[in-house]
Amino acid sequence: MNSPLHIVCPHCHTTNRVATEHLGSAPDCGQCHQPLFAGQPLALDAASFERHIGRSQVPVLVDFWAPWCGPCRMMAPAYEQAAGLLEPHVRLAKVNTEDEQSLAARFHIRSIPTLALFVNGHEVARQSGAFRSAQDIAGWVRSHL
Repeated sequence: MNSPLHIVCPHCHTTNRVATEHLGSAPDCGQCHQPLFAGQPLALDAASFERHIGRSQVPVLVDFWAPWCGPCRMMAPAYEQAAGLLEPHVRLAKVNTEDEQSLAARFHIRSIPTLALFVNGHEVARQSGAFRSAQDIAGWVRSHL
């Protein structure tokens, strides 16, 4: 039997323990009873970024973007669709670099969009530039896990 995974709730940011074999059965948060996976990217600020990256044992794909960025807006629908392809085995999140400039500086984000894949709190892969489709995003993520 697999040991439970720590998964941070996208709603209340409580850390939950979920058995690996129950990931596919739409687990809910033990605290707020909301779904742990909603099939859409989660907007993170600095505090929630620390919780999700540092405490979640599910890989987290972060899109560093800005509202004025044309390629970011162009990739946004594909990124949302990729959440449906990758969850519950990968959490998708977004960080607005205009609002969270300290995170952008900390991770040396020089161009946007930039996707960064975190596993157990560590960045394992990075891609600058927009992907054209959800399948391209999912394929890139899977190639690094």
